[in-house]
Amino acid sequence: MKETKDKVPGRPPVRIFVNEQEVEMKKRTATGSEIKTAAIAQGVQIQQNFMLMEELPNGTSRKIGDADEVRLRPHMKFTAIAPDDNS
Repeated sequence: MKETKDKVPGRPPVRIFVNEQEVEMKKRTATGSEIKTAAIAQGVQIQQNFMLMEELPNGTSRKIGDADEVRLRPHMKFTAIAPDDNS
């Protein structure tokens, strides 16, 4: 029953925000990597190696790894941050 959590015919895309820019996601679940890929494809100025954080309603955030699956809901907010380069 993968249809229920992925793209369902006639179901509108989920609109989330990455670095305050709206990103449309076709699926209801996505990995951190898929969220970054979609954001990049839709013009958000980030790179695939950036760290992704989900901004939580209580003002805190949690790190989303590239392989971590996220159940997407409308208006979720994410921040993508360049990795520290301490070399």
